[in-house]
Amino acid sequence: MRHRPDPEPADAYVFEKPSKTKLKQQAHDLQALGAELAALPASRLKDLAMPEGLRDALAEYRRIKSFEGQRRQLQFIGKQMRFADPGPLREAVDAFKLGSAKDTLALHEAERWRDELVASDDAVGSYLQQFPQADTQQLRSLIRAARKDAALLPEQRSGRAFRELFQFIKQVRQDHE
Repeated sequence: MRHRPDPEPADAYVFEKPSKTKLKQQAHDLQALGAELAALPASRLKDLAMPEGLRDALAEYRRIKSFEGQRRQLQFIGKQMRFADPGPLREAVDAFKLGSAKDTLALHEAERWRDELVASDDAVGSYLQQFPQADTQQLRSLIRAARKDAALLPEQRSGRAFRELFQFIKQVRQDHE
């Protein structure tokens, strides 16, 4: 009578190499990172540590104007990304995006303060509590001008007072940081 061999344990067939799907996903991720690097300003790229081949490929991408040429160059950039350490490059891209988001947030906050200051006298007190270094006299003068401009008919408004108040608020906020 013949005996069946004992079944092998399930972990006997663990592969050392990553799957083809995983390799493709990594290649696509590197190519996407390369595209984000290509979108960065040249001033940000010059300080980054990267292989010379990648730096040249990014410079060439900026020079190419045709869509198809740029698409092929992005593929080449993805290939060159294999020789680079993606960690610092990803950090540089994220830092650039975060800086842009912070700037946008600061502008929105300045707009919010401008709207509150024009709408209410109570907002002036809370603004001066938060930003005590602000020139109170200039602030009140700008608010008066903005309110006067807002009272005019829409076709007679210049918007200059709103812009000046916005610039003042933005400058005070920058000085505060």
